[in-house]
Amino acid sequence: MPKLLVIRFSAFGDVAMTVPVIDSLAKQHPELQIVFLSRENFAPLFQYMPENVKFRGVNLANYKGIRGLNRLYKELSKDSFDFLVDFHDVLRTKFIRHRLKREGVLVSVIDKGRKEKKELTQRNNKKLRSLPSTFNRYATALKNLSYPVILSFKSLFENQKQDLSQIPIRELQQKKENEKWIGFAPFAKHRGKVYPPELMFQVIDQVEKENRKLILFGGGKEEIAIFNEWEKKKPRLIIVAGNLNLTQELILIAHLNGMVSMDSANMHLASLVNTP
Repeated sequence: MPKLLVIRFSAFGDVAMTVPVIDSLAKQHPELQIVFLSRENFAPLFQYMPENVKFRGVNLANYKGIRGLNRLYKELSKDSFDFLVDFHDVLRTKFIRHRLKREGVLVSVIDKGRKEKKELTQRNNKKLRSLPSTFNRYATALKNLSYPVILSFKSLFENQKQDLSQIPIRELQQKKENEKWIGFAPFAKHRGKVYPPELMFQVIDQVEKENRKLILFGGGKEEIAIFNEWEKKKPRLIIVAGNLNLTQELILIAHLNGMVSMDSANMHLASLVNTP
């Protein structure tokens, strides 16, 4: 059974975007044993994968410097991989792939399109053209190893949503037939991606109705503080920020009728469970 090592350590969105590709690859090539190497906290994204996909999570703090990377390489070498696809292409992954390549592992690397992206966004003489999506760039890297993949992914949960009893908030453990659940995730890691909170509150005011539950997603202390202020004005709002782990967030988001989100982790989670 051929073995493929896939590497992508960060960031959350980029790792999340590998999921549809890896899921499709695993189903279309069941003879291929796939090991996905990433940060250990991303494991929940891969727990619903086909059986020929294994997630290998690492704490990169334990593999610092050349010595640490060499130790990680030696650990990976024991698995006797036939192929390696580097979805990250940074110094850390370059070191690993070059060491394994010397052992005879066939290697493919993502083309991030840095040059054409720079040409597209430069101040003067922009070269306006359509560029491949990240999904397509991942797929091309696999095709270069003779493993073509057609993106057929729909949802981590396919047609079966997970049980809401896993959600540690009583009012979200059961959904009434006539209810509409709408998630709001107005924040993002980068300030430029954040919708102004005062404007998002106006959106919430417009959306709020009797048969709708409005659920607030986030994580940081400042975000939760803003949510608490909103809740004082609208007691029916439900704050889940800081109360759910990644698996529980996926389950809850799968039951939403819609997610209003910035370009953030919650947007990617919604896409992985087919929530509009």
